[in-house]
Amino acid sequence: MQVPAPFEYERATSVDHAIALLEQRGDGARVIAGGHSLLPMMKLRLANLEYVVDINDLGDELSYVRRETVDGADVVRIGALTRHRDLLESELLADLFPIFRDAERVIADPVVRNRGTLGGSLCQADPSEDLSAVCSTLDALCVIRGSAGTRVVPMRDFHRGPYETAVADAELLVEVRVPVRPGAGSAYEKVERRAGDWAVVSAGAAVWLDGGTIVDARVGLAAVGPHTTDLPAVGEELRGRAPSEELVARAGALAAAGCEPATDQRGTAEYKRHLADQLTRRALRRAVARALGATH
Repeated sequence: MQVPAPFEYERATSVDHAIALLEQRGDGARVIAGGHSLLPMMKLRLANLEYVVDINDLGDELSYVRRETVDGADVVRIGALTRHRDLLESELLADLFPIFRDAERVIADPVVRNRGTLGGSLCQADPSEDLSAVCSTLDALCVIRGSAGTRVVPMRDFHRGPYETAVADAELLVEVRVPVRPGAGSAYEKVERRAGDWAVVSAGAAVWLDGGTIVDARVGLAAVGPHTTDLPAVGEELRGRAPSEELVARAGALAAAGCEPATDQRGTAEYKRHLADQLTRRALRRAVARALGATH
């Protein structure tokens, strides 16, 4: 039988209340929302917590998907407590960032998607986690709140390493902001051993076109290194050029060269580099097609 160690529990009634509880309890406290990552770790005694702060009652403050202007920028704001199911079903996200729907279709199963949250996925900081790759690809911003105020951290600085983020002990990830830019297309590709499993390798791609030229591009990989792998070299290769199969092939080769996979039960490092190459190509092809308006 797997049983967590004894811990104290309290349901927060507001974001400020949750932050106050975290501040009072120090580094022995953790937040729980969906619980699909934290609870198994507690049962296996990999996480021995003294205090659990439940934020499931904070949907009014932390569960939403909205397009707004923030500091003069057009962004989609996504609350950290937004469930996977809501991300999957959001027509706004499907229209502007179809990469979200691509990824949500291959995340776990309906039980997990009904409870798991965007914030929980990002804060788990698992190197194989899908939404971390999605948000990295879209150059998202993470809004972190504490008793001293709010700060905004770019996704590239959010993950500090495996299972480590920029969120301090007495802080809470409250929102993710995704910039909206014209001419955009995005897509997500994943290879898994069975439906809903962690990725063997996954790749997200986003491109922004102007007059048939790639003005910007980003590729993010999961499960090929100690954290989500952002590949600036791929963007540099693609910028200023017209999409072509030759260009896509070069991007795939750069993705394979730029990752650091390890041999494990899911496959050899060589196999994972091959997948990084091929999945990057597939994601880029679909992202370009979507940017050109061919299909969603």
